[in-house]
Amino acid sequence: MIFLDIILNNINEYGWLFVSGTKDTLILSFFSVLWGVVFGTLFALMKLSKKKVLSIPANIYIEVIRGTPVFLQLMIIYFGLPLIGIRFPNVSFSKYFPEFMSALIAMGINSAAYVAEIIRAGINSVDKGQTEAARSLGMPQKMAMKLIILPQAYKNILPALCNEFVTVIKETAIVSVVGYTDLMYSANQVRIDTFKVFEPLFVAGGIYFVLTFTTSRLIARLEKRWARSEA
Repeated sequence: MIFLDIILNNINEYGWLFVSGTKDTLILSFFSVLWGVVFGTLFALMKLSKKKVLSIPANIYIEVIRGTPVFLQLMIIYFGLPLIGIRFPNVSFSKYFPEFMSALIAMGINSAAYVAEIIRAGINSVDKGQTEAARSLGMPQKMAMKLIILPQAYKNILPALCNEFVTVIKETAIVSVVGYTDLMYSANQVRIDTFKVFEPLFVAGGIYFVLTFTTSRLIARLEKRWARSEA
C-alpha cells in the first residue's frame, strides 16, 4: 500500500514529465515506422529485383542491420556522424533536435530492414497470376507493381506493420542514452530528482504497457474487421 502511494505521488508531482516523455516516444515511434515503410518498400523492391546491382546491396543492408543490435546502430549514428562532418544544429522549436534526429535515423534504419522483409513477404504472397494478368493487358512491370501488386501486398501485411509499430514503441526506450526526452528519459529524471529507484520505472513500465496493449487490441479489432469483409 505504501509502495502504491509512492507511485501515485510520483504521478501527481511529475505527471507532466511522464506525459511529455510519452508524447516524445509516440512521435519518435510514428516517424521511425513511417521511415521504415518508405525505405523498407524501396529495399524490398531492390531485393526482389533480378539485377544484382540492386539486390546485393539490399541483401547486405538487411542482413547487417537485422544482425546487429539497435543500440550499437544508435551509438554509431550519434557519435559517428559528427566525425564525418554531419551535424544537426539546434533549432528554435526544440533544444533536443540533434538527439531526435540521431534517434530517428537509427530507429528508422533499423525499422526499414525489418519492414523490408515484411513487405517482401507480402509481395510474394500475392498470386503471380495477378502479375501475368496485368502484363497481358499491356501494363509495364512498374505500373503493375504500383497499381496491382503493392496495394494487395500492403493489405496482407498491414497487421504486421502495426505490430512493428508496437515493437518500435518498446525499442525507443534505448534512445534516452543519447539525451532524447522519451519516456525512459523522463523516468530517469524523476529517479534523479526523488532518489527513488524503482517507483518511476514502474510508472514508465505501466505507460509502456498501456501504449502497447491498446495498440495491440486495436490491431486485433482491425484484423477481425478485415476477416469479416473478406468473408
